[in-house]
Amino acid sequence: MKSYTYRIIIEPDENNTFHASVPALPGCHTWGESLEETRANVRDAIDVYLRSLKADGEAIPEDRGIEVFESIQFTA
Repeated sequence: MKSYTYRIIIEPDENNTFHASVPALPGCHTWGESLEETRANVRDAIDVYLRSLKADGEAIPEDRGIEVFESIQFTA
């Protein structure tokens, strides 16, 4: 069994909940009431997404993206 690692982006939304997306898996999104729930939900979403690709005979994508954070100072 091969292991895959994916970057997940979790952001608070306008409903005081959290939205999660997986950049390497287009359309793989979910949400949750808390960070913990969102993380559990996105793991489930990834599992379903990958199972669907496998069932359809499609390749499982690998996350080849690079995560970079930049801090700047700005005077308004």
